[in-house]
Amino acid sequence: MSTVPHRAVTTVLTLVVPAAFVGTTVAVAAAWSADLPDPVAVHFGGDGPDGFSSLAGLIWPSVLATALVALGCWALAFFWGRTSVVRRMAAGTATGLAAFLAALVLGILDLQRGLTDAAAAGDVDTVTGVAIGIGFLAAALGAWLTPGDARQPTRESVPADAPRLPLSADETAAWVALAQSRTILVAGGAATAFVLSIAVLAELWVLALVAVALAVTMLAMARFSVVVDRRGLTARSALGWPRLAVPMDEVTQAEVVDVSPFPEFGGWGYRVGRGGRVGIVLRAGEALLVERTGGRSVVVTVDDAATGAALLNTLAARVRANPPTRDTSGSR
Repeated sequence: MSTVPHRAVTTVLTLVVPAAFVGTTVAVAAAWSADLPDPVAVHFGGDGPDGFSSLAGLIWPSVLATALVALGCWALAFFWGRTSVVRRMAAGTATGLAAFLAALVLGILDLQRGLTDAAAAGDVDTVTGVAIGIGFLAAALGAWLTPGDARQPTRESVPADAPRLPLSADETAAWVALAQSRTILVAGGAATAFVLSIAVLAELWVLALVAVALAVTMLAMARFSVVVDRRGLTARSALGWPRLAVPMDEVTQAEVVDVSPFPEFGGWGYRVGRGGRVGIVLRAGEALLVERTGGRSVVVTVDDAATGAALLNTLAARVRANPPTRDTSGSR
């Protein structure tokens, strides 16, 4: 098994950065404590504060949640992060959640500075909206700061027993398929409608942002076009992102497998599964499995996966047998 790259960077992004957000939250809260009411408001409804606790009661749940998620993300990136998709998901989740909770807690406390009664704090719609925005920005930055994958081409032969598609030497082919999920569309649409109705009925307009995020996520995850051609494997969302690509010279073998979404990947969508396997998992059953260099693998649930696997093996074997020549003439 190959070594997981960039462990130092992902450790910083998944552990050190969240710890810095936690430390900042605790330090600022301690500095503000003399200006805060006792107890402080910790829960807000449509009419303002409706739950109260000590200052520690507000801070420690966010500290614990940040710590648990950060440790989980660090373990995912440190032990299974052989591909940049896994490392970026881990870094983005850890930094995004830590930033969101820090901004939310400090925003709630800032509303109450100088008050003698926390019930006068008002609503937290603006604070929550700002915290969500900060969380998304931090997640995007954490993912962006995570290094990508170095090219890892191979000249090793495709296993002789790997399925092939019969093509003559002068023939070429491409395979195009559609991977889609009605489950994601129905569940995502229902969740979006529910959150949006709550936002309207309770006049919690910040929830409209959540509804928009759910709708975008649903559209991005419910439908992928999958292509196998001379370039390798490409899977692209209907929105253009996310996109997954395996270059042909990194393909070691392709085959057909059966996939169970929850046991293997924890659900549907663009997922990270056991062992750091990356999957576009839109249903249970038949899937195209592509093993690639660096101990990495990709799974896409799609019909007629056998044809896609056979063609990928055929084209990969052809590339190994006829590697591209390098121009040594010195021309530019």
